[in-house]
This record gives sequence, structure tokens and C-alpha cells, in this order.
Amino acid sequence: MAEPACTSPHPSRRSLRGLDWFVFLVADLQTGFGPFVAVYLTSEKWTQVEIGLVLSVAGLVALVGQMPGGALVDAARSERTVAAVAVTLIAASALTYATLPVFPAVLAAATVHAAASCVLGPAIAAISLGLVGHGAIGERFGRNARFASLGAGLSAAVMGGVGYFFSTSAVFFVTAALLFPALFVLRRMAWQEIDPERAHGNMPEHHSHEPPIDVRNLLSRRPLLIFGGCILLFHLANAAMLPLMGSVLTTRSSEWATVLIAACMVGPQLVVAAFSPWVGRQAQKWGRRPLLIAGFAALPVRGLLFATVTDPYLLVAAQLLDGLTAAVFAVMVPLTIADLTRDTGRFNLTQGIVGTMMGVGAALSPTLAGYVTDFYGSPAAFLSLAAIAVMGLAAVTLLMPETRPAAD
Repeated sequence: MAEPACTSPHPSRRSLRGLDWFVFLVADLQTGFGPFVAVYLTSEKWTQVEIGLVLSVAGLVALVGQMPGGALVDAARSERTVAAVAVTLIAASALTYATLPVFPAVLAAATVHAAASCVLGPAIAAISLGLVGHGAIGERFGRNARFASLGAGLSAAVMGGVGYFFSTSAVFFVTAALLFPALFVLRRMAWQEIDPERAHGNMPEHHSHEPPIDVRNLLSRRPLLIFGGCILLFHLANAAMLPLMGSVLTTRSSEWATVLIAACMVGPQLVVAAFSPWVGRQAQKWGRRPLLIAGFAALPVRGLLFATVTDPYLLVAAQLLDGLTAAVFAVMVPLTIADLTRDTGRFNLTQGIVGTMMGVGAALSPTLAGYVTDFYGSPAAFLSLAAIAVMGLAAVTLLMPETRPAAD
């Protein structure tokens, strides 16, 4: 039963802690896939064409499923149930990888995993908004980012150890086993405290039971289109930077390349864990634009450093800027979407729309960087990515309005 419209959310400590650990365990579940899939399938004597096809299909489903996934969460009356079904499907996918490493089964598992992930991300954001409301959602998203970062970092180390000491298939058994603690902590969140109206972007204190706005009206909102375009430019510039820098490190310091790349991955995760809650708190005080501008500004600086610095260890230090940017974006993207969709009932669909634009930018980025690298070299590729990042920075600075409501 939803809370009375005249009251503000007062979630219990038990529910908030349950959400913390659910986010942590979901990050563990998702880390069990990632690069371990390619390693595992290679050990099962799969060809690179077969592996590439499975990964491509999963990527396509993840891209196409963003908007339907968000719409499904908006239509649901129990975000906990949606999240429970999604994590169950992801665990079943992991179990399929481990027990049936044949092409039809793995292709089906990869498809199910991608589709469930399209629902799970919006469901977590919806649960968060339904629990704490718009007034406290900035800091809540910051906590989500912290626990997701800690979960991903710890899980990568544990899964790597499991794969090394046992087998790569054991990684997927461990991933599937995480379903049980995930469902346990999910049940610790009291369903009565998750307001479905708030979870969909509505404001029960203003009105109740109004139908959500139509999609055409939503897509005609200029700030949303500007924000989506800025996010597309950001990911077009950002997605290829770390893989390209990994290639550069391999050519310059092959002996230490693996260790340096690992540091490039772990370092930013620690920065995200440290700074995300602070970003959420400051967004409530300063507004959204200053932090968005800071997040966008760090990307061209990083690209410029990658283009001009040759020392491998300085490159690793420069990669820490990615942690600052990730801390900002982990909080500011869902928070800005929550601002732009107040009283619309379309919070989760809009997450899907923006997620699709992220996916388009991220998909095009490696191809663009690879083309420039092959013809003009890696410094030119980094400079090209930095130039795109400058375009994104200019767009968010000149066009993006402040979205924090005056009441906050």
C-alpha cells in the first residue's frame, strides 16, 4: 500500500541497508560475466567467430532492450518483483554457461542475460526513488554508486581467484550462487516503503493516479533531448579511451601491461567508491550543472594526457580522472533524469531512452578510434576523442539548463 500523499518518505534503516547490499550483490552478479565469458568459451574450444557472434547478439539485445525495459518497470506495480525476476534470470544464464557450453544454449543465455539487465538497472533506480523520494535521491544514488563500485571491484578479484585456482566454469557457478543472498537482501526491503508512484517519477504529494504522459510529449522536451545528446557525445569520446590506452601500454611496456591495465581498472573504482556519496550531497546543494560540467571537463583533459604522455605510470595516474568522471555520472545521470521526469510517470522509460543513447555512443567509439589509430596513430586517435569530448562539454555548458527544482 502506498504511503499517504501528504507525507514524505521515511524508509527504515533495514530497507536502506537492504538496498545497499542488493546493489553490491547485483554488481557481483554482473561482474561474473564480462571478460570471463570470452575466457571461458575460449577454454571450451570455441572459435573467435562464435564468441564474437554471441557477444554481438548480447550487445544488440542490450541496446534495443533499453527502452522496453524501462517501460516495463514503469508499468509494474512492484519493483521488488521485477528486480527478483531479473536477478533470477541472470543467475539462470550463468548456470547455463557453466553446464551447457554449446552454441544454442549459450546464445539463449546471453540473450536472456542482456534482456534481464535492461530491466534490472531501471528497477534498482526505481526502488531507490520509491524509497527515499526526490528530495533525498541524490545522496541515495551516490550510495548506490559506492556499493556497486565496491561490489564490482571485490567480485573481479574473487572471480579471478576462483577461475585461477579452480576453473573458469566455476566462476559461473559462483555467480549463480549469488542469487540466494541477493534475493534475501531484496526481501529485507519492506514493500510498503517503496511507493510505486514515486518509483515511476510521480509526486504523490502533488496529485495521485494521473496517467503517465505520452511518449511523444516526453520526447518533445528540449532539456531531455539536449541531455541525451550530451550523453551520446560523452560516451562516443569515452568508451574507446581505456581499450586504446591498454593497447598503447602493451606496446610500450609489455612485461607490465597486465598489471598496469588492472591498476587502470581498479584505481577508478576506488575513486568512485570514495566520491560518489559526496557528489550526491553536493548535487542537492550546488545544483546539477556545476557537477555535470566538471564531469564532462575531465574527459578532454584525460584524452589530451593520453595523447601526449609517454610514461606508462603517468598514464595510469591520468586514468584516475576516469574515476572522478564515473563518480559524477553514476549519480548525475539518474538524478538529472529524475528531475526531468517529475510528475510524468516515465522515469524508467526515460532511463531507457538515455541508456540507448549511451549505447549508441559507446558502440561507435571503438570503431572511430580504431580507424583513426590505423591511419594516423594512437596520439591522433586520443586527440580526436578529446575533440569530441570538448563538443560534449560545450553542449552541456551552453545548452543544458539547471534541472534541480527550486524546492530542493
